[in-house]
Amino acid sequence: MLSSFVFHHIGYVTGSIEKTSALYRSAGYRVSETTIDPIQQTKICFLSKEGSPDIELIEPVDENSSVNKVLKKNGGTAPYHVCYETDDVNRDFDALLALGYIPLFRPVEAAALDDKLICYFYKQEIGFIEIVNKD
Repeated sequence: MLSSFVFHHIGYVTGSIEKTSALYRSAGYRVSETTIDPIQQTKICFLSKEGSPDIELIEPVDENSSVNKVLKKNGGTAPYHVCYETDDVNRDFDALLALGYIPLFRPVEAAALDDKLICYFYKQEIGFIEIVNKD
């Protein structure tokens, strides 16, 4: 991957943000408000705890959700992706293509991340990654 990437969060697909976040809350995590992402057809919330990595919980909204296949394949709560921050999602989109990463879509605004540009990629050796603009 690109050396300029900075870890942002790890994402988990879950059948119930409410149930999964309750377990993290009991372990001392703070839970954000849940946001609906109309592009991905998902509900999203973030969990944070000082000294621990941030966690994103992703729940399908309906049968058209982009994460249904992951949830059905892995069941329950499944690790889905690792997200990295970058200064320029569009520039790094092209760089990752050149490295053989497969994009899931072109960069789009993410409602759960204050409309910052994001993009997902897949590479067999590491699975799914997400990149998000820092600003």
